Amino acid sequence: MLANALSVDVEDWFQVGAFETVISREDWPRLEHRVERNTERVLELFDDGGVRATFFTLGWVAERYPALMRRVADAGHEVANHGWDHGRVFTMTPTQFRADTRRARAALEDASGQKVTGYRAPSFSIDGRTPWAHQILAEEGYAYSSSVAPIGHDHYGWADAPRGAFRPVPDADLIELPVTTANMLGRDVVTGGGFFRLLPGALFHRAIDAMNREARPAVFYFHPWDMDPGQPRVRNAPLRSKLRHYARLGAMAGKMRTLLARHRWDRTDRVVAGERARLP
Repeated sequence: MLANALSVDVEDWFQVGAFETVISREDWPRLEHRVERNTERVLELFDDGGVRATFFTLGWVAERYPALMRRVADAGHEVANHGWDHGRVFTMTPTQFRADTRRARAALEDASGQKVTGYRAPSFSIDGRTPWAHQILAEEGYAYSSSVAPIGHDHYGWADAPRGAFRPVPDADLIELPVTTANMLGRDVVTGGGFFRLLPGALFHRAIDAMNREARPAVFYFHPWDMDPGQPRVRNAPLRSKLRHYARLGAMAGKMRTLLARHRWDRTDRVVAGERARLP
């Protein structure tokens, strides 16, 4: 069986893009932090399933929970960069983006003891507006990015991007590995996160199987807070954001166990290594 890329975007419940207009970054230190306990649950889930994965982690989290980063690394998982504080790439200048990735990488490497070679943009925010982002990642020595969602969406997406691994910068070793998409009644959705919680699991199994039949790995992602039905509720958030964030949180753990057992999984860096050998 072909190995697919299993990934976790490590951020706390209040750091998501859906709440960025109602929760300020200045308030983050005063809110209830649940990222450590939720990530521990993910580690237990992966240990039970006998799988290894990539933890794309905010530098903000790594700085505050260095022991958690060490536990992730010691368990055989990959630690990778998810930016400093979930700022979307298209809201930054190239100079700001470079500084953000450097700051986060330093915190992640200090905390985990691992060399960080992978990057995922918050909210998959590398798109047609940021043609310079991949170039900066290549210059910074990253082996790969998994920052593109090849869909049209009100929150993110680059609909014209390739569906499989590609080289975004000519004459550079950087590989972009987009998140896999599934089709629901003519609409493309990403394999993971809120879509996985809300929609039938069979839809995502079919999408992963379809990629594997083409001899290409699928990319799946979720967040630690996706398995936390006890997290605080943000009452003043937009209704659409609340529906996406809170629906079926209690179903996630069971659906994940089925997903892990049904397909073969590995760290993103190892999956990318296989794709690099195939690309021209």
